[in-house]
Amino acid sequence: MTINRKLLLALIAFLVLALIAPTLWGWYSTPNFSNYAAGNERKTAFFEYMLPLVTEQNKVIIAERQSMLSWYEARKDLSWWKQSQTERLAKKYKLSEFDPENEAHWASLKTRVDAVPPSLALAQAANESAWGTSRFAREGNNYYGQWCYTAGCGIVPKSRGKGEKHEVAAFSSVKESVTSYMQNLNTHRSYSELRKIRKSLRDTKKEINGTSLLPGLLSYSTRGEHYTSELAQMIRQNKLQQYDKPSNEKPM
Repeated sequence: MTINRKLLLALIAFLVLALIAPTLWGWYSTPNFSNYAAGNERKTAFFEYMLPLVTEQNKVIIAERQSMLSWYEARKDLSWWKQSQTERLAKKYKLSEFDPENEAHWASLKTRVDAVPPSLALAQAANESAWGTSRFAREGNNYYGQWCYTAGCGIVPKSRGKGEKHEVAAFSSVKESVTSYMQNLNTHRSYSELRKIRKSLRDTKKEINGTSLLPGLLSYSTRGEHYTSELAQMIRQNKLQQYDKPSNEKPM
């Protein structure tokens, strides 16, 4: 019996897909970190999963920054399209008003549109999510302990006090959690000091790393300096600064 050539090719494609599907799913699905032994095994799995997500989002921000800096250089002769793109970016980074002729507005935008050191993003993810095993990480893909304030926007903490209305935000993916975290650091007034430190380091051509930005995170946790000291220890013990690449960008 002769097998139709198209049918044969379709059958081969199906078999190949069946063989590689588990691998592909492993790349995109979130691991169950509880299945890994606590300690080095879990840490390795955690960082291997989180680092590409952090790197990917930083690439998005860096691309936005490069575009923004090129628009700044041409600010006296911006096309309507570039001006609209600049205003869109300013809106995304929560600047209530933006005038291309206002140097202070540009300064604010340049302070906000900047990358987050991977060492910091990785240490906070590990700390806030208990290495990916916390209830909020498992049920809501929330790896950074972010809150929301609309009923039903997330997961109600069991320890929430009487009269409190906050929930722990739920995300459709861990990637979305990483994006929201970086947006939070780059826009919320509580982290203005972090952004000032980052700008100062960039302007003086000094290394921007996770440890150097920790003084700007005192408001991230009610534990204040105990929290930032814990993060510093995690960065040091896990050698996370190796992921903080120096920037060759010229200050503007």
